[in-house]
Amino acid sequence: MEKNKKLIIYGVGETAEIAYEYFTHDSEYEVVAFTADKNYIEKDKLFGIPVQEFETIENIYSTVEYEMFVAATYNQLNRVREKMYYKAKDKGFNLASYISSHAFVWHNVKLGDNVFIFENNVIQHQCEIGNNVILWSGNHIGHRSVIKDHAYLSSHCVISGFCEIGSYSFLGVNCTFNDNIKIAADTLVGSGALVVKSQDAVGALLMGNPAKLSNKTSYEAFKVKMEQ
Repeated sequence: MEKNKKLIIYGVGETAEIAYEYFTHDSEYEVVAFTADKNYIEKDKLFGIPVQEFETIENIYSTVEYEMFVAATYNQLNRVREKMYYKAKDKGFNLASYISSHAFVWHNVKLGDNVFIFENNVIQHQCEIGNNVILWSGNHIGHRSVIKDHAYLSSHCVISGFCEIGSYSFLGVNCTFNDNIKIAADTLVGSGALVVKSQDAVGALLMGNPAKLSNKTSYEAFKVKMEQ
């Protein structure tokens, strides 16, 4: 595949290394640098390419010629990745997305920026995937379903048709949604949960088969302190 775009990866952890592998071997992007906040930099190169301080990155790489990908996981219920996302945009960088060549994404799917779609995902007719969303391998997103900004789907989640996954939500491995299900922002769905009815409580934790609302919130589970 011809490398006709240049990319900076924001992050130096495991997610950043995975992003490097996928962008390098299955995209039109050439990864030219990593960047991180200076307090997190422990070495000056990764995979033989430079690690630059984020604080001054725009002075080294033009925001016109280079794009950026924010490579972070679901820490603090996706808040860490969200903060990095907006910091990169505030610098003026366009944020790249990765779609595996082994994923099925129908032609009329709407995709946001800084999206990472791993192999074996199926995204059907008229779906919408928001900004800064990660779909790990093997998920099914049914027709006309919506995944809102900053959400994270682990693996083998089945989202049936006409569903809506609230922003910042985290979906555990092998969870399943019936048709026409909506969950609010900040929902944590446990591994193997079967969601059979909508849930409008923000910060809900859903567990079990069928899924039930836990007394514990997603904020407690992820140790997130929400600003008042």
